[in-house]
Amino acid sequence: MLRDTWVLFRHGVRVTLQQKIGMIFGAIQPLLFLVLFGPIFTTFGTWETLVPGLIIQLGLLSMGLAGFGVVFEKRSGVLERMRVTPASRLALLLGRVLNNVVTLVVQTVLLLVVAFAFGLRAPAIGLLAGFVLVVVLGASLAALSYAIALTMNEQLFAPVMSTAVIPLILLSGSFLPMSMAPGWLDAVSHISPFRYVLEALRDLFHGQYLTGTVGVGVAVTAVFAVVSLTIGTRVFNRANA
Repeated sequence: MLRDTWVLFRHGVRVTLQQKIGMIFGAIQPLLFLVLFGPIFTTFGTWETLVPGLIIQLGLLSMGLAGFGVVFEKRSGVLERMRVTPASRLALLLGRVLNNVVTLVVQTVLLLVVAFAFGLRAPAIGLLAGFVLVVVLGASLAALSYAIALTMNEQLFAPVMSTAVIPLILLSGSFLPMSMAPGWLDAVSHISPFRYVLEALRDLFHGQYLTGTVGVGVAVTAVFAVVSLTIGTRVFNRANA
């Protein structure tokens, strides 16, 4: 399985590198918010509060829509041809997910480089710990996105997922902490796991590591990863059986 995963991952990375412009454009929206909204936000907040929100936004936009790849493969018959190969079905999923994670890492690094140029001063330990959370969250989102793409009508995937991602970004508190929202909206936002991950990222970027917020964020990320990867694996196995 490891060999199959590596082969598929390497192929995916090669294809991704041939489309560098697409990788950059995937980070354009968070970068625009950083450049155009950041200077306004920092008149009453900090870069260490804003940038984690933009990273979550990037993750949801990039990884939440990763299933588009499977939709195209279904239409072109690529997925059908892969079904008859001896490659492990789990490897077919993991190879794609790891390639998506590499894309997210590159986009996040690009965002952080620009953020540091503007004034972000997050500590190295906080950045590293936050990076681990983002990678786990990204892999989970990608696996879940593939599962949805394989179970949903391919014509509906794009509009449904695009519509779902925006409320999830807003409810996570990406632009403004949800503590500033009306009570009812703050209560609704607690349903989203991304709020807890984002709050943990903000603590880490502020140099606060052993807090209850970080603990909850790590726990929610771990549970979300287990659930998403389990669903993704089962759906992928069933769809490619």
